[in-house]
Amino acid sequence: MTAVTATDWREGLDAGDLSSEALVRQSLHRIQTMDHHLHAILAVDEEKSLRLAQRADIRLRAGERSPVLGLPVVLKDNLHWMGLQVSCGSRVLAGYRAPYDATVVERLLTAGAVPVAKANMDEFAMGSSGEFSAFTPARNPWDPDRVPGGSSSGSVVAVSAGYAPLALGSDTGGSVRLPASFCNVTALRPTYGALSRYGVTAMASSLDQVGPIAASAADLALAFGVMAGQDPMDSTSMDLPGRERLNPLRPKDLKGLRIGLPTEYFLEGLEPGVRSLLEGAIQVFAREGAEIREVSLPHTRYAIDTYYLLCTSEVSSNLSRYDGMRYGLRTPGGSLAEMIAETRDWGLGPEVKRRILLGTFCLSKGYYDAFYLKALRARALITRDFDRAFESVDVLATPVSPGTAFPFGDKTDDPLAMYLADVFTVTAPLAGIPCLAMPAGFTAGLPAGIQLIGPACSDVMLLETAHAFQSLTSHHLSTPPSPHTGANHGL
Repeated sequence: MTAVTATDWREGLDAGDLSSEALVRQSLHRIQTMDHHLHAILAVDEEKSLRLAQRADIRLRAGERSPVLGLPVVLKDNLHWMGLQVSCGSRVLAGYRAPYDATVVERLLTAGAVPVAKANMDEFAMGSSGEFSAFTPARNPWDPDRVPGGSSSGSVVAVSAGYAPLALGSDTGGSVRLPASFCNVTALRPTYGALSRYGVTAMASSLDQVGPIAASAADLALAFGVMAGQDPMDSTSMDLPGRERLNPLRPKDLKGLRIGLPTEYFLEGLEPGVRSLLEGAIQVFAREGAEIREVSLPHTRYAIDTYYLLCTSEVSSNLSRYDGMRYGLRTPGGSLAEMIAETRDWGLGPEVKRRILLGTFCLSKGYYDAFYLKALRARALITRDFDRAFESVDVLATPVSPGTAFPFGDKTDDPLAMYLADVFTVTAPLAGIPCLAMPAGFTAGLPAGIQLIGPACSDVMLLETAHAFQSLTSHHLSTPPSPHTGANHGL
C-alpha cells in the first residue's frame, strides 16, 4: 500500500472532494483501533478536535486556502495545547494541563490545522530509543519488537502508522531524525531559532528545536512555512529567509549541487546494509549531476562527549523547577526538603535522574572549568569544522544512525551504547545548523534513512534537495505491515 500524504489530502480538501471532519474522524478511528498495539498516543480530546475540524470545513467552503487548513496533526506531549495535558512522558507532571498554546501550535491552529492527539515520548525528551517514557513505550510499526527511536517516538509512529499526515516533535540531539530513520518517515530539525520554542517544555535550551515530521519533504514544507518566523515570546527566534519558496515546494535542480561526504561519518561500525543504502542514495544524486566530494569534520570525535556534557548541564538547570510546589505531582512529606526529594524520587525516571546527576556534577565547583567550559570550546571547534566544509560544498550527506531499529532492551543496560546511537545526529545541533532525515530504503525488512545537513538558514534549500530526491525515489511512500496480517506493504 502506498502512503497517503498531506499534499494529497491538501489537494482533496481544496477541491472539495474531502472534508476536514471526515479526515479527523478517520485519524481518531485509526488511533482507537491501532494504538493498543503501538502505544503512540497519550491523550486525545475528540470533541475539541471535531469542533476544530468543523470550523475548518466552514473556512474551506467559504473559499479560504491555507497550506494546513483542515489537516490533522499530532503533537508531542512536551508542546502546550491549551486545555490538554502536558506530561512530557513523566509522572512528575501528573495532572498538569496547558494554560496556553505554544507559538508553533497557535500558528497551526490559526492556519486551520486540527490537532488530534498528544504523542508519547521519552521522559522529558531524554532518550534515543523511546523506551524511557514513564508510560507504556511506543512501538515501531515496522516491527513491534523493536524500538521506534526517540525521543519523539509517538509523533513519528503516528505519521508512520497513518494516524495523521503531520506531526510535531522536538529535536535536541536527534530526537526527530533518529526515529524518522527507524520508522521510514521524513523529519526536519530547523536552524536554531527558525521555530519558536515558546510553549515547548525545555530540556536543553541552547539545543532544543521543534521538528516537523511527515511522509515527505513536500509535506514538511506545508507545516514549516506556517510555523516559521520571529516570535516576540522567544528572543532566540528569527525570520527565515526563503519562506516564500515553501508553498509550493519545488524540487531543487541537482545538477552541479556539491554534496560533501564527511569521512568521519563513514568509518567502521556502520552496518553493511545501512552503508549499502547510503551508497545507493548518493548514486541517485550523482546520476542527476550532483558533484560528490569527500570532506573532513575532524572534531567529530569529540561530539558525543561535548553534547552530553552540555546537554546534561542544561538539563540539571532546567529540571530544577519540578519540585512539587507549582504544578504537577506533589508527594506527602514531613519537611519542605523531604517533600521535594520524595516528589522527585517518585516522579522522575532513571534516565532523567542520571542526566541531572551528570549535569550537576559538570557544573559543580572544581569541575566547571574542567568539563563545562572545555565542552563549550569543543562546540566552537565543531562549528568551525562545518563552516570550513561549507566553503567547498553546498550540503553534507551522512548516515542518520549506524544501524536500523534495535530490539527493546538491547541497550537499556548500557547507557554509553545508547548514547553512541546519536553519534551522527548530535553534531549539527551543536553548530545550530539545519538537518533533515529521509528514507533511503530497506535492509533486512527494516527502514534506514539518509541525513542531509546544510549551513545556517539553508532550511528551504534542504527541503528542496530532499524533495528532488523523493521525486526520483519511492522509499518514503512505503507503509509498515498491518498489525493484523504481518505483511509488508510497499516493499
